[in-house]
Amino acid sequence: MGCGVLTTYAQVSNIAGIHGLLVYAITGAVPIVLFSYFGPMIRKRCPDGFVLTEWCRQRFGVITALYLSLFTLLTMFLYMVSELTAIDEAINALTGLDATPCVVVECVVTTIYTFLGGFKVSFATDSLQAGFVMVLLVVGVIGYATNVHIDQKIKQETASQMLDANKLGWMLLYILFVAILTNDAFLSGFWLRTFAARTDRDLLIACSIAAFVCALVCTLAGLPGIYAVWTGVLKVGDDEGYNAFYILCAKMPNWVIGVVLIFAVALSTCTFDSLQSATTSSISNDLFRNKVPIIWARAIVIVIMVPSLVVAIKASANVLQIYFIADLVSSSIIPIMFLGLWNKMYFLRGIDVIVGGLGALLGVFIFGTIYYGSAEEGGKLLLVWNGIYSASDWGGFGAFVIAPFAGILLGFISAAVRISILYLYAKQTGKPFTALDKPYKLAFGVAVESAENGDEADDDSGEDVTTERFVTEGKKISKGKRLLESFI
Repeated sequence: MGCGVLTTYAQVSNIAGIHGLLVYAITGAVPIVLFSYFGPMIRKRCPDGFVLTEWCRQRFGVITALYLSLFTLLTMFLYMVSELTAIDEAINALTGLDATPCVVVECVVTTIYTFLGGFKVSFATDSLQAGFVMVLLVVGVIGYATNVHIDQKIKQETASQMLDANKLGWMLLYILFVAILTNDAFLSGFWLRTFAARTDRDLLIACSIAAFVCALVCTLAGLPGIYAVWTGVLKVGDDEGYNAFYILCAKMPNWVIGVVLIFAVALSTCTFDSLQSATTSSISNDLFRNKVPIIWARAIVIVIMVPSLVVAIKASANVLQIYFIADLVSSSIIPIMFLGLWNKMYFLRGIDVIVGGLGALLGVFIFGTIYYGSAEEGGKLLLVWNGIYSASDWGGFGAFVIAPFAGILLGFISAAVRISILYLYAKQTGKPFTALDKPYKLAFGVAVESAENGDEADDDSGEDVTTERFVTEGKKISKGKRLLESFI
């Protein structure tokens, strides 16, 4: 929970009122609980893994794992940019000063201690982060209770816009649930914590507490978007809605401003180091298979930090837009991939996942081009250029409908075409048709299912099926052929 929550939730509440805020808070919390469902499932299929890409490698092969890793790193890069953008906006709004020096110092400090301490330091700062959130809550409540004075006339005039259910709020119920659910799967920091849980019960308890706390904190963090309207500082749907929390804080006593500023920077720092450590883990595991000294992986993070810093300083996009770019990518890629957890979908291969995911992004572009009547606008829709928070513009809603369903549909079409080609090839050459053979492999969940049913999970060789290989007609498949078959 970084500094970005102090801007994004206020922005949504300023646009869609209490309806939009509650939708955002709930849809942001529920996916956390789902880690307690998918986490054990993936840990069972990939007991030696610690990030999602490790299961993907075992289930869909190296090529698909690299494909997932690429978009995982892109997502974490966007989150790093958004976190730096958020603290830049906070400092500017509270002090009116150029925030660049502070942002640079934050990057340098987090890089140094993350470089030296690794993931253990990130875990330690998570504990501090919880304390920082509590301090911000207490100071925020006191500051708002004693210094924010609502204009009753403005409140009456805008009551229906701020308090009633609205079309945009219902649109966001679908958009934000799909967006956040799929995007959380891209955050390696969440998976590192999921795999680190001692037991599935501990994971369920932790996820439940986290979801409740996040929903509560995010609701409180979003209320300034409404208060700013009722005090006359901002209008409904104001362009500065994302700064509502800081705009109101700037009018409070200096001690409130000082405390908020200090703990906002601290909150941002704790989140930024988690992203850095997660990026290090992803690079080391996914790209180098942990065969290079960890110091080199950490050095790469330093290289990645530089463009994230530059983009954050130079970019004009607000934090919510950056989040939605990452969300649209994840909603295209994750659904078809997660179908691989279903044992009945054993026939899906890596090429189907890649075709489905990339095809869905192309589908969003085509939809945008048709809907807006312009290829340029179709490209802008991929970048969520015009946002998704207009009840009269169904472009954003359509994009988040197209992305997951087109990804699944195109993945199945790819599987049908691939299996048909392999069937025709087998008929022509007289070779056995194996495209629909059920592979006995732990990552597919097949070996798990057999063990639970009391069936034999080993083949004639006596080797355990949890090793990375297929067993077809009692014969081992070579490493090269296994790699090919996992993809096609």
